[in-house]
Amino acid sequence: MNPINEYAYEYWTRTSGDLADRRAPIPTPDVTDELGDAVAVVIDPTREYQMWEGVGAAITDSSAYLFMTAMSAEQRHAILSEMFDPEQGGFSSVRISIGACDFSSQKYYTYDDLPEGVAADPSLAYFSIGEGEPGAPDATRDMKYVVPVLKEILAINPAVKIMASPWSAPAWMKTSNRIDGAGRLRLGEYVGNGYRYQDTIDYVYAQYFVKFIAAYARLGIRISSVTMQNEPSNGCPWPITVWTPEELAVWGSEYLRPALDRSFPDVEIYFGDDSLRFWQRPASEYMTPAQANAFAGAAFHTYSGLPEWVGNGTRQFPHWKAAMTERRCMLDETVAEASHVMFGEIGTWMVRNGVGLINLWNMALDERGWPSWAGTSGRRGVITVDSSTGKVKRNLEYFMLRNFGQDVSVGSRRVASTNRTPDGRNGGLGSVAFVSRRGDLSAILHNPTDTPIETAVTVNGEGPRWQKAVVPAYGTVSLRKSDRPVNTTQAPSDDEFEIVCTPHPADDHDETLF
Repeated sequence: MNPINEYAYEYWTRTSGDLADRRAPIPTPDVTDELGDAVAVVIDPTREYQMWEGVGAAITDSSAYLFMTAMSAEQRHAILSEMFDPEQGGFSSVRISIGACDFSSQKYYTYDDLPEGVAADPSLAYFSIGEGEPGAPDATRDMKYVVPVLKEILAINPAVKIMASPWSAPAWMKTSNRIDGAGRLRLGEYVGNGYRYQDTIDYVYAQYFVKFIAAYARLGIRISSVTMQNEPSNGCPWPITVWTPEELAVWGSEYLRPALDRSFPDVEIYFGDDSLRFWQRPASEYMTPAQANAFAGAAFHTYSGLPEWVGNGTRQFPHWKAAMTERRCMLDETVAEASHVMFGEIGTWMVRNGVGLINLWNMALDERGWPSWAGTSGRRGVITVDSSTGKVKRNLEYFMLRNFGQDVSVGSRRVASTNRTPDGRNGGLGSVAFVSRRGDLSAILHNPTDTPIETAVTVNGEGPRWQKAVVPAYGTVSLRKSDRPVNTTQAPSDDEFEIVCTPHPADDHDETLF
């Protein structure tokens, strides 16, 4: 790189909120010393923040079912390669459920469901992630759809990180004795033959996580991180276990972390994994620094809560990272709302507040937002798959993820850049910028308004060397500068099929962030 930071290769794209432009390449802007009326964006590599770990979405049983049953092997491999191949979409992360979640094509299950007449299983003798060969017609549970899809993804990109989250503990471990509904873990109760540490539900449930990770490891699938509970504050009718933050802090530090340290010390634990309502109090009010050392960081959803609460997780302990672990849009979402959620709240505001890993909700749902064992229709996946033909439509979520996956190298550091939106929805132009370990510079600019905005970009140290571009309404401009050839692949055109938006039952996820 020469002293004025000129690069041999540049790649700029434009994505409009209505997807009329879908990461459409635009000519590299000429350099000018005149700012004019353009909105200035100054990228400052002297101020470094979090490491960038990548993007992806959840491979739920519902998503995996569509990949395995609605698509031919050729269709499936094409779309998974398009998303996860580093030379194409560059997705680098997925989230899976530990046992069943609400978005499942199969009846709810955990990995230790007991036969009638058996009240408890302290040795986890009945533990199983499923039977049969991966993808076989007679396979069950995770082996039926999720495992074969994960194995195909890892064959495309072996470094993909897998985060795993439970929706429900086994029914016999819960006060409700049910998988579905908001029971609580029977914390402190003894189920073994004695009154030792290892005779408690607390200890056995930690071993449940270890057996899950070990079962996947035997299949060649490495779990990178776990959360202790998906949405511990959500008393919903589908599989769930309700926890308080205090309970999670104690159980995670005294039971789960020690259990993992004995067998899988590299597996990280993220705390929270809930909407911002979970983070109404600073984590330091109910967690000691010693307890915080058990956790790699904080995990967020953005369905409900106040924007300022994010700091109650990200600004509490110096070593903590931050991950965005779930969000979806609806099939009937307006252009403005979808853009504000994906490009704004997540792709700009959460990243500027320390998020270094993004996992959206379902990677794929069908034209109705199915399948869902919980009966919640109308949700939207990163892609929509026609259940009868396997055809694909790429949603705005896909293009938000691809902006990062294709243009921001894993291992980059976020650096300072000018920003005029406090929350990703209001104000003016927002931005995030990154510098890779090899010196590549990337930036994503987001326009949260209904009017195109002309911007001019420069880099600290270059002086008034502006490059101008127009950021479309509710859309983005992405750029990458490198001394090596960069990834300039484009998403294929969408297939044509009908989207059937059916009424969806109300639930607390239908709240907006604000």
